[in-house]
Amino acid sequence: MAEAHFKPAWWLPNSHFQTLWPTLCRRPIKHLNFKRERIELPDGDFIDLDWVDKNKDLNSPIVFLLHGLEGTLDSPYAKGMLNAISAEGWRGVFLYFRGCSGEHNRLPRSYHSGDTADVDYVVSVLKQREPHAPMAAIGFSLGGNVLVKWLGETSQHNPLQAAVAICVPFELYKAVLRINRGFSRVYQWHLLGCLRNKLKQKLKMFSSSPVSMAKLATVRTMHDFDEHVTAPLHGFANANDYYVKCSSRAYLPYILRPTLLVQAKDDPFMTEDLLPGEDELSPLVQLELTDSGGHVGFVSGRAPWAAEYWLERRVPSFLRKYLK
Repeated sequence: MAEAHFKPAWWLPNSHFQTLWPTLCRRPIKHLNFKRERIELPDGDFIDLDWVDKNKDLNSPIVFLLHGLEGTLDSPYAKGMLNAISAEGWRGVFLYFRGCSGEHNRLPRSYHSGDTADVDYVVSVLKQREPHAPMAAIGFSLGGNVLVKWLGETSQHNPLQAAVAICVPFELYKAVLRINRGFSRVYQWHLLGCLRNKLKQKLKMFSSSPVSMAKLATVRTMHDFDEHVTAPLHGFANANDYYVKCSSRAYLPYILRPTLLVQAKDDPFMTEDLLPGEDELSPLVQLELTDSGGHVGFVSGRAPWAAEYWLERRVPSFLRKYLK
């Protein structure tokens, strides 16, 4: 464990400003060109990928981005990090979880914080196709939880050279309680609105589903959503069963790939007591804590018109050692 060398912008004095600035104020990155690829899954569904620099040398490194809840390529962290990856000469791949690529997935089920099978399958397909290309992954929030859990599950058999997980909700139950308090309920309201609207559209595709419109209408919190939607759609007994089985904290000792964890103590999506202790970390896991930074914010810089996004320096700096 270590204190990260992050100096927050003086003009973003608290966690909510740090969290919201990239979403509301960051200038868009327009020069990147993306190429879409679809991977067919064994159960008849699909995963979409958006590639940057797909046609580079096939031996050049591949870096996957695993997004947060309802994330897309327009999420504030996505294009900035993909731009930093491209600048290193690596190939960036934005991996969409089921139903997040702008098209509903084919099955009633969706994705969740512990769904590692799809990531495992996609990476194995690409590894078989390009066996000599070094690989790494970066996970944000929900995607960070998926990444940490998968790294622990696969342990010495994991195909990556290295990984970075940012703002991970290591204990899902505590994170769900936190987002239902204070100003954080604004984030909850926004996320639930996105989830409800998409699910309403998707339910029209199926004559039967474990989730009904009536149940969806009762959802007021993330816990409600996990109780009435996530759990029945994905085979969990209830929300608490889902939280216990899918929280990534228990998998940390089993990670056998160089892994950087970046967490802010003031993250409005979680509490400090869900952060793991040093004795819970594998020797190959490095946890860097910052006093501030919000949720996937970490904005520095001397003025608003000269904002800097620290993660886009720190993450490539870590991966560079393993993607030569």
